[in-house]
Amino acid sequence: MHRNKELHTFLLTKASSFTEQWYDSLDKSDPSGVYSSENPDVINDLKKQNYDFHIHLCEVFVKEESIFLEDFQKWIHTIAQDPHHLNTPIQYIIREFFRVREQYLSFIKEFVAIHEGTFTTEMIDRWNNIIIKAFDKVILSFVEEHQYYAEQRLLAQQELIQELSCPVIALYNNTAMLPLVGEIDTRRAKFMIDNTLKQCVKLGVELLVIDLSGVVMIDTMVAQQIFHLVTALKLIGIKTILSGIRPEIAQTAVQLGLDFRNVETYATLNQALSSMS
Repeated sequence: MHRNKELHTFLLTKASSFTEQWYDSLDKSDPSGVYSSENPDVINDLKKQNYDFHIHLCEVFVKEESIFLEDFQKWIHTIAQDPHHLNTPIQYIIREFFRVREQYLSFIKEFVAIHEGTFTTEMIDRWNNIIIKAFDKVILSFVEEHQYYAEQRLLAQQELIQELSCPVIALYNNTAMLPLVGEIDTRRAKFMIDNTLKQCVKLGVELLVIDLSGVVMIDTMVAQQIFHLVTALKLIGIKTILSGIRPEIAQTAVQLGLDFRNVETYATLNQALSSMS
C-alpha cells in the first residue's frame, strides 16, 4: 500500500503536464467534435475536464475499487451530457481514452525507472493491470451514460419536430388554424390530437380551421385520426372547419363511414378563411 501511495503522489504531481501533453498531441485536423475547436473557452473547459480526469484516476491506487468508481461517476455524468462531447463522434472520444491509457502506462514505466531495482515485476504488472481495468470500467460506464444522454437529446429533438409539425396558430377573435403538412404516421397522429387539444385550451380557441391541403397521403388511419380530433374538439366546445378536402380524402371518409356532415368543409384554405370574415 505504501508503494501505491508513492505512485499515486507521483501521478498526481504529473496531472498538469499530463493534460498539456495530451492536448498538444491531439489530432485537431478533423473538423467534427470538441477536439478540433478553436474556441478558447471550449479549449479551457476541455483541458479542465482532462485534468479532473487525472485527479480522479490517480485515486485508483489508494481507494477501494467500488469507492473509486462511485467517486468517478460524477465526472462521467458531466462529460457524458456535455453538449460538445455529445456532438463529438463516440469513436473519437474512445480513441482519446485509449491514448490517455497509454499515457498512464508510460508514466508508470517512468516511475519504475526513477526507482530502478526497487519494484518487482509482479508489482509492476499489477499496477499496469489496475490501470487497464480502471480504464475499461470507466470507458464502459461513459459509453452507457453517453448513449443515454444522446437518446434523451434525440427524443427532445423529435418532440420539438413533432410540435413544429402540428402547430396551432392563433388568428383573431378566438380562432386558430392547424396546417398539416407532409406524411402523418401513427406517432404523429397521436401527438397531433394531444397537442392540438392542449394548445386550443391554452389559447382559448373557439373555432379551429384544420387545413389538409399539405398532407401527402390520406389513408384509413389518418382519416380516422382526423375524425377523432374533430370529435374531441367538439366535446370541449370547439367548432371545427376543414379545408383542403381533396376527392380522395372525401372518398376515404365515405368508405370508412366517417360522418363529416356536421363539419364545415372547404376545398381550399382561402375559402375557409373567407367564410369567417
